[in-house]
Formats: sequence, C-alpha cells, structure tokens
Amino acid sequence: MKKRNLVLTIMLALMLVFSLCTTFAFADESETATVNTLETEVIEVESTAADDSAEDIAMPPEDTLLIAEAPEDAEAEKEAELLAAEEVADVPSDTFTIGADEDAVDFDLSDPDSAQEYVDGYADNLASDPDFESHIETAIAKVRESIRSYATILSLLPPLIAILLALITKEVYSSLIIGIIAGGIIYAGANFEGIINHVVCDGFIASVADEWNVGILIFLVILGTIVALMNKAGGSAAFGRWAVKHIKSRVGAQIATICLGVLIFIDDYFNCLTVGSVMRPVTDSHKVSRAKLAYLIDATAAPVCIIAPISSWAAAVAGFAKSAGAESGIALFLKAIPYNFYALFTILMMFVLAFGKFDYGPMKLHERNAVEKDDLFTTGTKQAIEEMEVNEKGKVIDLVIPVVFLIISCVIGMIYTGGFFSGTDFITAFSDSDASVGLALGGAAALVFSVLYFVIRRTMKFKDIMESLPDGFKAMVPAILILVCAWSLKNMTDSLGAKIFISQLVEGSAGGFQMFLPAIIFAIAVGLSFATGTSWGTFGILIPIVLSVFDASNPLAIISISACMAGAVCGDHCSPISDTTIMSSAGAQCDHINHVSTQLPYALTVAATSCVSYIIAGVLAQTSGAGWVALPAGAVITVVTLLVIRGVSGKSPEAPAAAAAPAEAAAAPEAAEDAPQE
Repeated sequence: MKKRNLVLTIMLALMLVFSLCTTFAFADESETATVNTLETEVIEVESTAADDSAEDIAMPPEDTLLIAEAPEDAEAEKEAELLAAEEVADVPSDTFTIGADEDAVDFDLSDPDSAQEYVDGYADNLASDPDFESHIETAIAKVRESIRSYATILSLLPPLIAILLALITKEVYSSLIIGIIAGGIIYAGANFEGIINHVVCDGFIASVADEWNVGILIFLVILGTIVALMNKAGGSAAFGRWAVKHIKSRVGAQIATICLGVLIFIDDYFNCLTVGSVMRPVTDSHKVSRAKLAYLIDATAAPVCIIAPISSWAAAVAGFAKSAGAESGIALFLKAIPYNFYALFTILMMFVLAFGKFDYGPMKLHERNAVEKDDLFTTGTKQAIEEMEVNEKGKVIDLVIPVVFLIISCVIGMIYTGGFFSGTDFITAFSDSDASVGLALGGAAALVFSVLYFVIRRTMKFKDIMESLPDGFKAMVPAILILVCAWSLKNMTDSLGAKIFISQLVEGSAGGFQMFLPAIIFAIAVGLSFATGTSWGTFGILIPIVLSVFDASNPLAIISISACMAGAVCGDHCSPISDTTIMSSAGAQCDHINHVSTQLPYALTVAATSCVSYIIAGVLAQTSGAGWVALPAGAVITVVTLLVIRGVSGKSPEAPAAAAAPAEAAAAPEAAEDAPQE
C-alpha cells in the first residue's frame, strides 16, 4: 500500500508539472495563431481598401476637380523631427556598455546569449547600470522567448516538489531526482530531447564538473578516510572511554558537543564532519539520539560561522558587500553581528534545551526511544553502528593528534589560497580564501600525516591503513549522492531564474513600510534559501539589493543586512536539499529525513521569534534609533516561548545512571543492553 501511494504521488507530481508546461505551450501557440490570423485579416482589408482607392483615382467623376494639397511648412517638419529624435534618445538602447576601461562590458539585449548574461549579473548590474529597470525587463523578455517560465513562480516548483515528496515519502534520493526532472520539464516544455539534455548535461554533469563542488567532494572523501583510520587505530574508542569517565550525563554530552561546535567556527562543512566524528562515541554512550546529535551539529555550523569574523562565511559576506559598493565588507559584517537574531537565538535555544532537559515535536520520540529502548535511530537506516573489533592499542592521542593537525592544516590551506604566503595579511588572506580548495589541500596534508603517524605508532598494519581508503569513501557515498542531487536541483532552479523572481519581489516590497522591511527581507531570504538550499547564493543576490535600497546612514541598513544573512541561514537550516544539512546528517551518521523532520520545529520556533525581533528592531530604529533593544527583547521572547513549550510537552526521559558507567559503552553503544527497556 505504501509503495502504491508513493508511485501515485510521484505520478501526480510529474503530471502536474507536465500539464502546466503544455498548457503554457498551447496557450503560446494559440496566441501566435490568433495574432497571425488577425494580421492576415488586416492585410486583406488594407488590400481591398487600396484596390477601391485605385479604382476611384483611375475613374474620377466628370464633375470632380482634382485639387493638389498644399505642402507642409518646412519649419514644422524640422520641429517634428527634433521632437521624435528626443523621444528616441529618451528610450534606452538595447545595445549599451557598463563600466569603463578594462572593466567595460558590452551588452546587446536583442541577442539571447547577451540578454542571459545581463540577467545572470543581476546584482552587479543593479548597482552599476543607471537604466537597470528598463534593461532588465527587456533582457528577461528576451530570455522568456526560449524559456517561457523564466523568473516566474513556476521556477520555485522543482525544489518545492522535491522537498514535499521528501517529507511525505521519507525517501530523499527519489524525491530529489523527481524535482530535477520536474525542473527539466518546466525548462524544456514538451520537448523530450531538451528535457533529457537539460537534466543530464546542465544538471548532473555541470554540478559534478564545478571546481568548487569537486573540492568539497574530495574533502568529504579525505575526511571519511581519516575517520576510518582513527576508528581502526582505536582512537575513537579510547576517546569514548575517556569521555565516559569525565562526562557524567546526557546534559554534559550535549553541552560538550555544543562547545566543540562553537570552537570550530572556521567553516561549516569542516564543523559538521569533525564535530560528528569526535562526539559521536560520547553521545552514543549517554543515549543521545542520532537525530539530536545531527541537530546540535547543524545548529553549531552555519549559525556559528555567520557570526564569526574569521570564517569562510564572513569572507563570503564581506566579498558580496564589497562588490555591491560597501566601503568595507568586514566592517559591515561586524556591525551586523548583534542583529543576526536567528544565529544568536539558535545558540541560546540549544543551551535552554540541554539544561532544561526537554524536547518537543518528532525529536521527543527519538530521544525517548534512545533512552528507554537503546534505539538511537527510531526509523531509517541503522548503518551508523559499525561492527568492528576494538583496537586495544588505541589511545586518546590517536584521535586528538590527527584532528588537531587537520584543523591547523585546513586553516593553513585556506590562507594559502588567499595569498597569505605571497605577502597578504592574515585577515585579507582569509577573506579572499577559496574554502573548497583550501579544505581539500588541508585535508590531503592531514591524510598524509595521519598515515605516517599510524605507521610510526604501529597501532595497525600498513595493509589495514590502506583498507581505510575505500572504507572512508564508502562511508561518504550517501552524503555524496545527496549533495550531487541537491547541486543538480539548484542548477535547475538557477536555469529557471528563481533568484531573479525572488529579487524582484524584494524590490517590489522596498517601497512599502520601511520599518517592516527587515522582517520582510528575513522572510524572503528564508524562502529563497529554503527553496534553493544555498545560503551563499541568497547572500549574493539579496545583499546588493538591500544596499541599493538603503543609504549607508539609514539605521535600517545594517538591520536589513543582518536580516538577509539570518534568513539565509534559517532557510538553509530548514531545507532538506541544503549541503550543510546533508553533511550534518553525514557527520552524525543519521538518516537524513529523520534529521530534517526533527530539526524543523526547532528551526521554525527560532525563526518566529527572530521575525518578531526584526519587527521590533525596525520600528525602534525608525522611530527612536534604539534598534539594539530588539536583541535582549528577542532573547527574552525566545526563552519564554521555550519555557511555555516545556510546560506543555514536559521533560524528556533521563538515561539510567548505570547505562553510562561501563567504559566499553563509548566504543559499542549496543553494549548497554542490560538497561531497563519498555
């Protein structure tokens, strides 16, 4: 029955998309046919009138006198010509140049490729083209000649289909693929060949061929290999035994995970995978569900990076702001930190949940099953508990030393790509770094070091070390598959102009109540990031628009920039197609849909309190200039909301003290089978 419902759901989704596209196609054809018919009728009428006129002229009545018209005044003709020339000059030309000297770019909006290039540079052209409004309309109209649904609400349909199917069916792979196919159908219409080419070439192949994406995939495989090495060497088990002795409770395990996540603020990808690898034995020993671990990892990844001045996210935001005309991107980022309500309240919420010992929504079921039934997963795949012999030679240093070296080498790799060793200062090098290449370089160096270290330590044979290479790759295959599908889906939405559609919505709302604009920008950023699964893409399109709407002296400018960043992180946090969400699942070795469904109520709670805080900040900044009051007010609202939820839902069950006592529990969570079960 479940399989039949799944098939019916999939068929209905595809039929809906296909029917919408064919409807537009037939409407276009009928409209063209109607226009052609009307043109034919007009031509026939004009031809008939011309024939009648010719006959009248050829055979004039005998009593009719032909009177020649007097010629028009020459000066009047010149004035009319001058007026016509002025009108033509006022209309922007389809051929124009933006920039000067080496930065000059020529555009011809009558050419489809040039029009597409102009639209792709939406954010840059918004700030540099004085006739942007008319030019963008002309360019979009030209693009729509070949892609009818470009920059319309239909451009959001593929990610929405994928997300809804994933939440309904609890199956992520087929949901993403169906969303990708839906994007191909909307893009190419009823053209089967065009659908296949767009999905395969512009979707999957383009996503795998992208340099940034390849660097992230390499880093994933390398990190998986290092984790496999540490596991086989006994480092993870030894750290688990040490943690059990020093971390006495589930609260302590959660707080330790949060603190480690906050400390690793350099990059969200690195954070997700490193924190998961280090803390998984600890949380397993204290019966913290994998869904809760995935939430703690995800909530300390992007939300921490977006308020850390030295991080890949700070560098990205600073770069977008600088290119949009800001004097100092880093200075703007620093000023925006106190107003980044979603990130700050998310961190606050984690501590309240941990110390308050409560959960709600689907997470409560996962935590109850973990404590009462020793079931860390509840539903979905249970591949995370690996059956392997514990290496008795392993020590805590076998985990600590490789991880510390990995952190140091990744930092060095990132500043290397930013030109630090060519004379650039540290902050500038970090701001200009390429996180993808830097992490791949740092990971490669750490892998070589780890192999040499374990060879010298003689904790395992060289053959076992080499076997960790494919083992690490296998462990990351699910995350790699989901990432490739998510990137391909993003390519579909980009090709349909989803970002352009959202951007025009933002510009349309800018002229309304300015005091509510931060909350509106936050909501739009949430929607765009949720649908596309990318925070950085949301920054890139919305930050230049916000900077063009507000003067630098306007108190709402900084608040609106913060709202843009906070909304992007919130949507990314909620989206099942976000790469950060995917890698949080991989780091915790948790079923991806379980992670998404349990995290969503928590993220929406903070999103609601953040939106209220942005309304408060906007009103106060516009009326009294005291927008900073929104931060403590929002923090109080968040805590009170959580306490009310706790009163309604009650406390989560506590793990029996005996369950965490055995030292072996860290290496094998299933060893605690003697704990009371229901």
